[in-house]
Amino acid sequence: MRFSDRMDAIPEYVTARLNRLIAEQRAAGVDVISLAIGDPDLPPDPRIRAHLAEEVQRDDAARYPTNLGQPELREAVAEHYARRFGVVVDPGTEVLPLLGAKEGLAHLALAVLDPGALSLIADPGYPVYHGGPLLAGADSFPLPLLPANGFQPDLDHVPADVAARARLLVCGYPNNPTGAVAAPDLFARLAAFGDRHDLVLCHDHAYAEIAYDDLQAPSALTDPGFRSRGIEVLSLSKTYSVPGWRIAFAVGSPAIISVLQRLKTQIDSGMFPALQRTATWMLRQSDLDGPPLAVYRARRDLACARLAEIGMPVTPPQGGMYLWVPVPTGETSSAFATRLVEQAGVVVTPGSAYGSAGEGFVRMALTVPEERLLEALDRIGAALAAS
Repeated sequence: MRFSDRMDAIPEYVTARLNRLIAEQRAAGVDVISLAIGDPDLPPDPRIRAHLAEEVQRDDAARYPTNLGQPELREAVAEHYARRFGVVVDPGTEVLPLLGAKEGLAHLALAVLDPGALSLIADPGYPVYHGGPLLAGADSFPLPLLPANGFQPDLDHVPADVAARARLLVCGYPNNPTGAVAAPDLFARLAAFGDRHDLVLCHDHAYAEIAYDDLQAPSALTDPGFRSRGIEVLSLSKTYSVPGWRIAFAVGSPAIISVLQRLKTQIDSGMFPALQRTATWMLRQSDLDGPPLAVYRARRDLACARLAEIGMPVTPPQGGMYLWVPVPTGETSSAFATRLVEQAGVVVTPGSAYGSAGEGFVRMALTVPEERLLEALDRIGAALAAS
């Protein structure tokens, strides 16, 4: 059999590889503790599940949806933006439901990039920032997010020839994996850079409601320049602990929304109608349980303290659900992560999975109960002491 040449360039997705590794270890009888995948362990508000159960019973729940989405859902998203971010958007032209942020980000690359074009991507960043351009036959150029610059992109050092080829720029804050929150001037700087080089801009806002210590994670659309040539991808997965439901939205420039919607009509048939109605209801409730910030904050502080005790000090993240931990040995991040699996039965994600600037770090997810989190860190400490 013969397959597309493009698949030769597509690596196995990091989550798929980790899931296989975890399954293999558990099948061998290892008590694996996985800190590798950002899958919320706490269930959603019971009222959300009850509402979806009601919606599924409707006779029209099994009918085809549309890619554009139900008007009521788009209106609810617009209401949310006005209430939460102080941003007024047109529900008819500036909102598009997505089948999760990952789908939207990958298809945005297909909609914007031709073969040979280039996307500027946050590095480290969500792997689909790189995978989407690969699927489009395009290239990526990393914008290194380093501790020295607060994990913010340094746009002044993008080479002129790279900027000339670029059509798209993608980043996301609170950042996965570093946990950094966007600097106050970031979106204005991105807008000015986009204007100079005629770029489509995209802000991945998957962790919009997970920020700590009285910080608020701003929307990129509060900056008029960004909004004029960009979109924001807002996900409900982490906000309401429903990642498997795949509910997200592209919000922003009507021109980008239009071309993305036209592409999606050729690929999918839109979001399950019962989920659309449930998401509409969720966005209009003021008393639903959102992300368990107190739980994540307690886990963050507990883990940071224990990591310092075992010789792996880490700066507490400003947002997100992860710790971005420097590798304490001379090993690569992949070698260190492999050793932790073999010697400690603990799975972490090597930083190199998020880009070349991620080398030297591993990502640990705060999505396991405190007792298992502490056990995992104690096992890591024992492996370090024995080496």
